[in-house]
Amino acid sequence: EVQLQASGGGLVQAGGSLRLSCRTSGFTFDDFAIAWFRQAPGKEREGVSCLSVRDGRTDYAPSVKGRFTTSSDATLNTVYLQMNSLKSEDTAVYYCAAAPNFDYGLEYEDGYDYWGQGTLVTVSS
Repeated sequence: EVQLQASGGGLVQAGGSLRLSCRTSGFTFDDFAIAWFRQAPGKEREGVSCLSVRDGRTDYAPSVKGRFTTSSDATLNTVYLQMNSLKSEDTAVYYCAAAPNFDYGLEYEDGYDYWGQGTLVTVSS
């Protein structure tokens, strides 16, 4: 059974940091790209970051580039999203998702086969 478990969300002040984790199981970790999406209240879901586990390629939304970093630990089948310099507009439910192709990127959500349950990040100003 494929599972993605997102964790690490919480309440943080603007300017602070959080690290989200996406623990995966049930598929070959190296064969997938793992992305983070987020959905703020009243807004559509948007792509935040994407990581090709096999070769380390990354992609970021312009709104988070330079503040967020995605990485992986293959020994734990886990992908991380380090979020620094958080802003109130980063408040959202964050989801991790897995796709067999890194080129799906941040736009083609339909390409993501597996999704985690989401973790809430609240940034207070």
